[in-house]
Formats: sequence, structure tokens, C-alpha cells
Amino acid sequence: MAPTIKHGPIRGSRSKDYKFMLLLLLFPPTLNIAKPHSILSLQKPANMARKTVLITGCSDDGIGYGLALTFQKQGYHVFATARNLGKMTKLNGLSNVTLLQLDVTEPSQIEAAVTAVEAQTGGTLDVLVNNAGRNHFMPYLDEDIEQVKALYDINVWGPLRVTKAFVPLLIKAQGSIAFITSISGYLNVPFMGTYAGSKRALELMADTLRLELIPFHVKVLCITTGAVRTQGQTYFGDFKLPEDSLYKPIEKTIAARAQGEDGTERMPLMEYSSQVAARIEQGATGRFWCGANSDRTKASISGDSNEMMDDIFVKITQLDTL
Repeated sequence: MAPTIKHGPIRGSRSKDYKFMLLLLLFPPTLNIAKPHSILSLQKPANMARKTVLITGCSDDGIGYGLALTFQKQGYHVFATARNLGKMTKLNGLSNVTLLQLDVTEPSQIEAAVTAVEAQTGGTLDVLVNNAGRNHFMPYLDEDIEQVKALYDINVWGPLRVTKAFVPLLIKAQGSIAFITSISGYLNVPFMGTYAGSKRALELMADTLRLELIPFHVKVLCITTGAVRTQGQTYFGDFKLPEDSLYKPIEKTIAARAQGEDGTERMPLMEYSSQVAARIEQGATGRFWCGANSDRTKASISGDSNEMMDDIFVKITQLDTL
């Protein structure tokens, strides 16, 4: 299929000891788990002098858009993708930016995107940013299971499909893969459980791939993202609960949170994009916390139940009024 293209915490010493002992059991010192893979071609193709990055989910004023603009300004050739080309108007026409239609749930579109990138780069890709995803707010008891499956298809299996398709190009370039995840995966915030679960699953995928790709010299970075000022909240303008929902009395409160009107501090988009792009450019691996409230979330992570956080979430979501 021809592509549619437009150019233009570690918590204390005891935890450390346990982890160290576990690593010794799993990987005795005599093992070399990062042995270089001698058959790989690591040369940069002559027909693409610039570094290259493909970013999923680049609709105007979202995180993908901010990253695409930042990488473009840093001299990369950017392959910016979205399900709808018409939603990338601000990137259209920029130098060293190629727009590709890409729905991460459609294998044929992923295959077409790989073909398009190979044609321009000679078969390599320096950076893949898995950003495309869908936000979601709904009490667990009101969830439609089929809609939940569709959410996971976008937020979890979509990035895996894209990664599997592009990994041969990334191996040739000794490249990097970045996964945009969320601090919500560490917070049991009411009405965000399904979304948070999908993002936590994506983090576990990223952490595992980071190890599995070590022998092939591909770096994997997980961007655990806090609140960022984007257009993402506009998708919840018509938020409604089922008529028989137990939470109908606080529907307005839930809708306000879904639409980003709860007074939450948010990091400016381009500030976030600049920090993330710099981290990727450095060849970082592991996890990078970025966005408003990300540092506080990181600091608050504990293996024990956090009763104080539970009390806070119950109050701000008005569950205590039911």
C-alpha cells in the first residue's frame, strides 16, 4: 500500500540490597549480557546526512507536535505522523518535515510508513518516539469493556506494533526509542484507572525492551510525563456518565477534571518538548520524569499504601460527598 505523504525510586538501602542480590542470582558476574552484535551494520547511509526521527501522534498543539518542532529546529529530518493529515496543519510546509498518515492500530499504514522512511533514509532511523495515544476518563463501574479494549489497542499494542516494524531500521542506526507515558500510572486517581493502567503497561513494556535491545545497541527511554499544557483535554467537551451511574451526582466534577479545568498546574508544551528532546539527543536510557508534578510523584512513590494520598484524591474528586 502506497503511503499518504505530505512533505513540507529506589526506597532505602534494604531495597537496594534485595535488588543487588536478585541481579547476582539472575546474572552471575561471569555472564556478559551486553556482548556486541558483530553482524550488525552500523554505518550511516550516505543518502541521509541528517539525523532522523519518527514521531507518532503529531496533531497540532499536542506533545507530538511540540517534539516534532523541537527536533526540526535541532536539524533533524522529522517524520511526523497522525491518523488525520489535516490535523497537522502547523507542521505542513516546514523544511525537513515529512508528514505521514499513520494509525497505530492499522498494520497496513504502519507498513506503508516504514516503506516511506526507508525510501528517504536508505533503511535507517535514528529515533522513534511512541507518543500516539488516547486519554480516557470514566469510573471503572461505568466502563464499556469493548471501549477499554480499543483504548489498550491504541495505548499499548499500537506502540508495540510500531516498534516491531521500525526496529530493523533503528538497529542499523544504533538508534533510540522513546515511549511517552504518564505519572497517572503511579497514582490511583479515581476515574482514570483504565487510562492509568494502559500507561503503566506501556512503561513495563519500555523497561523490558530496554534490556532486550541491549545486545543490538538500541537505547530505550521512558518519558514519565506529568501535566503538560496541550490540546488533549478538548476531546472531552461532551463528557457524560451513563444515566444509571452511581457517580451521576458528581458528574460535573468528573467532567471538569477530564477537560483539564480542575486548576492543575501544567508545564508549557515547548518547555517540556525541549527537555525531552535534549534527553533523547543525549542517548539517555531508563526513565525521565518530566512535566508538572512529575518530581513530586517520583518522590512520593512508596511500596506501602499512602493513606494521605488516598484522602487527597477522595476529597478533590468529591467521592466524600456521595
